[in-house]
Amino acid sequence: MGPAQLTMYTEIDQFVARYIHLSEEELAFFHSLLKHKKIRKKNFLLQEGEICDFEAFVLKGCIRSYYLDKDGIETILLFAVEGWWVSDLTSFSEQKPTNLFIETIEDSELLSIDYKNKQLLFEKIPAFERMFRILVQRSLGVLQQRFYASISQTAEERYLQFMEKYPLVAQRVPQHQIARYIGVSPEFLSKVRSTMYKKH
Repeated sequence: MGPAQLTMYTEIDQFVARYIHLSEEELAFFHSLLKHKKIRKKNFLLQEGEICDFEAFVLKGCIRSYYLDKDGIETILLFAVEGWWVSDLTSFSEQKPTNLFIETIEDSELLSIDYKNKQLLFEKIPAFERMFRILVQRSLGVLQQRFYASISQTAEERYLQFMEKYPLVAQRVPQHQIARYIGVSPEFLSKVRSTMYKKH
């Protein structure tokens, strides 16, 4: 394995090491199941109606996943940047069509594993089941917190919380997409921000 390949796997190996301990042989097997992809900005990894066949670790770039309602209005589910995973967990685990779109905001670089190889990974290295279970639990926790915030906090509070929790993401995505993430129209967020600046 050359230096470039070692560098390519460094971030994902460090991520995995936070959850489970692997031997060199197990790491090599894990690497063999991953596909390295480079995707230009404003390209789709997944579109509504397709079956999601990847769980992808972001090496570089910024990606968003979102729904479209019947009027074509977006609701953004998440932003993913370096060191985050992106997928449609339901479509992937059940191998059923998705109702999500996953699109690159910036030129992006990913390491992805498909459904078949993930099952093989679990068979050969059961410790990975623990890691992915923790990731799913955390994702569920984040979604529950967002749902609670949507019914208990003002738009200003949700905006401030987003800016505080995800400052690096906030610098890289346009304001109209942040609006769709916190559940308001871009016009409404513009008014909220104007009021905030007048206050301070």
